[in-house]
Amino acid sequence: MASIYRKKGNDVWYYCITYRGKKYQGCTKTTDKQSARLIAEAKQTDIAREKNDLPALKKTVVNFPTVWQEYYSSLSNESATLRSKGGAAKHFLPIFENKSIISISQMDIENYRLQRKLETVELPKNAGKREKDISFRAVNLELTTLSHFFNFCIKKGYLDKNPCTGIKKLNELSRLKTLSDEDINKLISGSTNKLTRDLITFLIYTGCRKGEALNLKWDDVDLKNDVIAVKGTKTKYDRYIPISKPLKAILDGIEKSQDVLYVFNNNGAKIGDFKRSFHTACRNAGLKDLRIHDLRHVFASKMVMNGTSLYITGELLGHRTTQMTKRYSHLAPDTLKKAVDDVWGKK
Repeated sequence: MASIYRKKGNDVWYYCITYRGKKYQGCTKTTDKQSARLIAEAKQTDIAREKNDLPALKKTVVNFPTVWQEYYSSLSNESATLRSKGGAAKHFLPIFENKSIISISQMDIENYRLQRKLETVELPKNAGKREKDISFRAVNLELTTLSHFFNFCIKKGYLDKNPCTGIKKLNELSRLKTLSDEDINKLISGSTNKLTRDLITFLIYTGCRKGEALNLKWDDVDLKNDVIAVKGTKTKYDRYIPISKPLKAILDGIEKSQDVLYVFNNNGAKIGDFKRSFHTACRNAGLKDLRIHDLRHVFASKMVMNGTSLYITGELLGHRTTQMTKRYSHLAPDTLKKAVDDVWGKK
């Protein structure tokens, strides 16, 4: 049995393995919990093989592109995930293509981070900006993808530790777009077809991610009890969203038939994306720099500003941690003040 723990005042994880009544303890040399757990499991395998007079597993020397393809093939078929990982890989594959997995060090990852930081600063859109005013979200996504990839390598037995451990992320600018009621009406009216209009309205009324809306099936929509089951989400667990009256009117207005699985479809066929028609709606509404995912922020902002607690808003959005929802706390100063006044009374 393998377990991991941290010593007081130390962020590094240690392992404790019990095998045939004997304990084996040691340092994983990582502050990343997931990596530490994988290392502990690998150590447990090594101990078991040694005690049964079996040779230790040899680390296979394989080059980066080979294992990356293995990792990429193991990912979910969700198009958004593949696009995200594939987009990130376009930047680091050329850097690591001639390296073996075991030769990549933490310093290599740090050098990559600095190189990509400089490249981002030098982009035309960032000309004249101070570093604190530049978002390095794309670089952080690449680092996260690399970390997930190296954890996969540990699980497969190619590595003992993750070279991304301890690498600090760069700053990201918060993008919490919201729209006035007038702008929302303009955006909906700017849609050139009913399907796009329905999708935009649905996202604003539910806070769903684009992929969740496009993958929504009629079997998951309960119009009798006014609830939508959002399944197979990014966070890997289902959630339920009440159907409001205006949303129900939208859903009632969508033609249904027994042979059509998906709520939002094109003559019965599943939709891959609606980015182009969304941008047309934005242009017609006179709204610049608006993305489909921003509609999720519009939903959250409306909920919080109307007095909905951050906890409930987070539940509706499907946030796994309260940290994600705290981004909207500045939108509810009156709600927070009322909560304090309710407890301590007004002076």
